[in-house]
Amino acid sequence: MDEVSQRVLEYLTEVEEAAEDVLTTKQQIVDLDTKRNRNREALNALKHDVADSEKVKVCLGSMFIKLSKSKTREMIQKDQEQLDKEINDLRKGLKAKVNRLNEMQGKPELRGYSLSPLSTDEIRAINSLLKR
Repeated sequence: MDEVSQRVLEYLTEVEEAAEDVLTTKQQIVDLDTKRNRNREALNALKHDVADSEKVKVCLGSMFIKLSKSKTREMIQKDQEQLDKEINDLRKGLKAKVNRLNEMQGKPELRGYSLSPLSTDEIRAINSLLKR
């Protein structure tokens, strides 16, 4: 292969790897979000279907264990917090990966892609200013 063909092949390989990385991150976010939704459903089922004094069966790995309702709820809520953190970290990293991919392809950086929502305090401050 001549030098130009080799550089083109290397460039295409890098772009393909970057695109694959973006797609993999997106799929991880979807998988974690699915798990988060299942946990949310479990929390709702614990609120309505079971009395507080009863024990519930929980599947951990390949076995079922009977735990108190409060302990089960606590475990699921901790798992929810961990999932939220992981999803947010992946989303932040995804923005950088997409920008890198666009840069490699010679496309301009996406405008407004790195915006973050207003916090509750910021919204309250804006609302108080608008009411004056």
